[in-house]
Amino acid sequence: MEHLIETDEGGWTRLLINRPGAKNALNTALLADLAAALTRLSGDDSCRAVMIAGADGNFAAGADIGEIEGKTSTEAAADPRKAQWASIRAFPKPLVAAVEGFALGGGLELALMADLMVVGDSARLGLAETNLGIIPGAGGGQRLIARIGPAKAARMVLTGEIIDADTAFAWGLAACRAGDALAEGAALTARLAQRAPLALQAAKAALIQGAEAALALDAERAAFEALLDSQDKAEGIRAFREKRKPIWQGK
Repeated sequence: MEHLIETDEGGWTRLLINRPGAKNALNTALLADLAAALTRLSGDDSCRAVMIAGADGNFAAGADIGEIEGKTSTEAAADPRKAQWASIRAFPKPLVAAVEGFALGGGLELALMADLMVVGDSARLGLAETNLGIIPGAGGGQRLIARIGPAKAARMVLTGEIIDADTAFAWGLAACRAGDALAEGAALTARLAQRAPLALQAAKAALIQGAEAALALDAERAAFEALLDSQDKAEGIRAFREKRKPIWQGK
C-alpha cells in the first residue's frame, strides 16, 4: 500500500497520508517521503500551494510507537527524522493541514508546521507525549506556545489533554472550523494557489520568523532525546501497549 498519495489538483497539490491501519502514524519512511515530496514541490512552479490530509478519518495519530520504543538518546541525536522535519518546515509555499479525527503527538506537530490548519467535526488534537514518559520532539510544544500562548500550551503538554475542534478554533490553534475539513481545506488551498506566489512566500517567511525567532526549539529537542534513555519512557510505552496506567519512578 502506498503510504503517501500525491494528487495534482491543478495549481496545487494534495498529499494524503495513507496508513489507515496505524491511524496514519508517522513512521520514518512516511516522514521521509513527505519531506521529499515537499522538497520537490518547492521547486515546481506549477504547484503554488499544498494541502496535507489523512486517509480514512484521521490526520495522523502520532509517531510510530514501535520506532520510539527501543530508540536511545544517542540514536535520536543522529536521527534522520530531524532533517526530515526541517525539510517540511522549510517548504516555502502555503501549506494547509486539513484535520479530521486524531492529530496527536507527531501528527499535531506536523499540523503545527502548516501555515493554516482547518479542523473538522471529528478533529481531536493533543500533545500527549508525557503520557509515555517523553515530550514533543519536533518543536510541537514551542510552536504551541507561539500559536495559543504559554498557559494553554502548558495545559496541553503537561496534562496530555486532547481537545476537540471547537476548542482548537476558539483557542486559535486552528485557523478555520469546518464541518468537512477536507472539503474546506481543498477550497482554501485552491484559493491560495490563485494568489501572488512571491508575495505569499515572502509573507510566510516573515510570519515564521516572527513566530519562532525566540522559541527554544533546540532545547526542547535536546530534552526529548535525553528522555529516551529513561526508565519512565520504557514504562510509559509498556503501559500504553498493555492498556494500563503507568507506574512512574522518576528515573
